[in-house]
Amino acid sequence: MNTVSSWRAVWLIAKRELNTRLRTRSFVIGTAVLLVMLMGYVLLQSTLADSQDKSKIGLTGQTAGIAQQLEKAGAAIGEKIETVTVADPAQGRTQVENGDLDALLSGNATELKVLVKAELGTKLRTVLNGVSQQEVLNGILSEAQKSPDEVMRTVGQTQVEVDSIKPPDPEKSQRMVIGLIVAVLLYMSIVTYGTLVAQGVVEEKSSRVVEILLSTVRPWHLLLGKVIGLGLVGLTQLVIIGGAGLLVASATNVLTLSGVATGALLWGVVWYLLGFLLYATVYGAMGSLVSRQEDTQSVIGPVNIVLILGFVVGFNLLAQSPEGTGTKVLSLVPLLSPVLMPARIAAGTVEVWEIALSLGLTMGAIALFTWLGARIYQNSVLRVGSRIKLSEALKG
Repeated sequence: MNTVSSWRAVWLIAKRELNTRLRTRSFVIGTAVLLVMLMGYVLLQSTLADSQDKSKIGLTGQTAGIAQQLEKAGAAIGEKIETVTVADPAQGRTQVENGDLDALLSGNATELKVLVKAELGTKLRTVLNGVSQQEVLNGILSEAQKSPDEVMRTVGQTQVEVDSIKPPDPEKSQRMVIGLIVAVLLYMSIVTYGTLVAQGVVEEKSSRVVEILLSTVRPWHLLLGKVIGLGLVGLTQLVIIGGAGLLVASATNVLTLSGVATGALLWGVVWYLLGFLLYATVYGAMGSLVSRQEDTQSVIGPVNIVLILGFVVGFNLLAQSPEGTGTKVLSLVPLLSPVLMPARIAAGTVEVWEIALSLGLTMGAIALFTWLGARIYQNSVLRVGSRIKLSEALKG
């Protein structure tokens, strides 16, 4: 069989997997469920972002006169303050208990009394202290026959001079969020569709369909075609979910659809393809060791454990210290690079040489695992009955 016909055989098998899986109810329902979950998460973040820096304050008695000062002081530190006048303090207390008010002010501007349900937020405490201190200062300056406005203008002009070694990244927080989301999506997709490769191999082996297929194609054609086909199915789902998530996040102002977001999506696609090729071949080879679906988990379990442990450790390091040595080292390990490297790229914490090195190491690992996987698959896919030992499959 020549090279062209070999790759045509691989493509026909991949096309069969692609057409079959994309039309299944499980793919449609699974994609819809993931979309709903992602949309819910994005909308929740949008709601939290809107409410996190917003406070509703009730004003009683003399405190009604500082409504504008509170709003201006809050705006100065990014805290949106809404004030309402409360005629009855008892009614205001009830509103605080019910959560309708974040705080109720009483007393006067220089001696503010604050009623909260549980705890006064740091930003709101800063605003209230600042307004009260300003009123006290104004009173002292008036007694000294000095203009409070002139004094505060002079004081306000005194600022520290800041010189940064490295300019701040205005998109740092957004990069971090995108990086973590990319890591989670890639991890879930690789585990899900890698497992499907193993299950598909076992299904064909147990039903003896594989014997018919291998009468016309070689074992490595069948394995590679199945990996490519299911990989494209996973990629389709990943692009749908990632694209929809970016659009909704942009529409709700959770993220801005900038080069950071689109670049993260493109790198995610690249690393998904590499990661899937790396893991799916192993999943398929391990699946060929057994003949029953109930035994599948026993052979792919070790692969899952490696991926899960690496992901959990790497994810925590990425969230806590994206520029730390541990994060950098783990992201260069081929088995973890497909999950951690795109996240580091999105977070903007990676050098060009690290990307090049991780790509080289991962592609080398893909070549090695493909050779080993094809050998295991070829030596065990036609053997039915009890589970085949890995050492026997490698020997042939």
